[in-house]
Amino acid sequence: MIEVTALTKRYGKKTALSGAGLSLGKGIYGLLGPNGAGKTTLIRCLVGVLRPTGGTITIQGETGYLPQKFGVMGSLTAYEALDLFAELKGLPREARREEILDSLARVGLEDAEKRRVKALSGGMVRRLGVAQAILGDPENLILDEPTAGLDPEERLRFKNLFAQFRGRRTVLISTHIVEDVESLCDHIILMNGGRILTVATADELRSAAQGKVYSVPVSERENLQKPFFLLRDELAEGQERLRVLSDVEQPGQRIPATVEDGYMRYLKGAV
Repeated sequence: MIEVTALTKRYGKKTALSGAGLSLGKGIYGLLGPNGAGKTTLIRCLVGVLRPTGGTITIQGETGYLPQKFGVMGSLTAYEALDLFAELKGLPREARREEILDSLARVGLEDAEKRRVKALSGGMVRRLGVAQAILGDPENLILDEPTAGLDPEERLRFKNLFAQFRGRRTVLISTHIVEDVESLCDHIILMNGGRILTVATADELRSAAQGKVYSVPVSERENLQKPFFLLRDELAEGQERLRVLSDVEQPGQRIPATVEDGYMRYLKGAV
C-alpha cells in the first residue's frame, strides 16, 4: 500500500510537485502524463531518492524500483549484477541463486546468466533492470518508463509479466504511452504541471470525452467552431480527416471516444 498526502517538491523557485495526493492499494496503476508533468519527481520522492519539500509518504512493505535510467557495471555478468542487488536488498545467501535465476527467467534472460552486461542489448539491459526490481518478491513495485526503448515483442512480454501481479502487489508504472496503460492498468493516474488531475479507469477516461470527439473532413477545417483541439490527422475510408476534440458542435460526425481522447480532455483543462 502507498499513501501520499499533500506532497510538494520545489527546486528553488520552480515547483515540480504541488500538493500531490494518492492512495494506492493492491493493483496496477499507470502514471500517465506529458514530459515535465512531474512523474519522475513523484516516483523519486516515493522511493527516497529525493526528499520532498512538504507532505507525507507512507509505504507498507518492501519496494522494488526501476529508475528511468538503469545502469550497472558492464564488466559484471547478468547473474553477478543481480547477486549484487540481492546483497544490497539483504536476501539470505542460501536463497539467492534460486531467486536470481527465477527473476532472470521471468524477464526472458535465462540464457544470459553468464553474459556480461556490456554485451547485452539496450532492451536486455532494460529487462535486467526489471529483474532486479522484482528480485526478492517485494510487496510494491515502482517502475519508471519500464518499456522505454523496447520493441513491440518485448513490451508485450513485460505487460504479460506485470499482469501476473494484479491483485497481489501494488504496482505503479510511469509512462507516456497511452496504449500500455490502457491494456494493462486497473487505474490510470493523470499528471500535469506537478499536479494529480484524476485517478480513473480506462472506461471513465473514455466517458470523459464521449460525445465530444469528431471526425471532420479536411475540407471543413476552416469551418471548425472554437474552442476546439485538433488531435491529429487520420485516414478514414480512404479520405483524410481531422480528429477534433470539442465541447461545441463541429462539422463532420461524432465518433466513439478513446482513452487517449479522455486523457487529452483532462490535459486541456476541459474537465
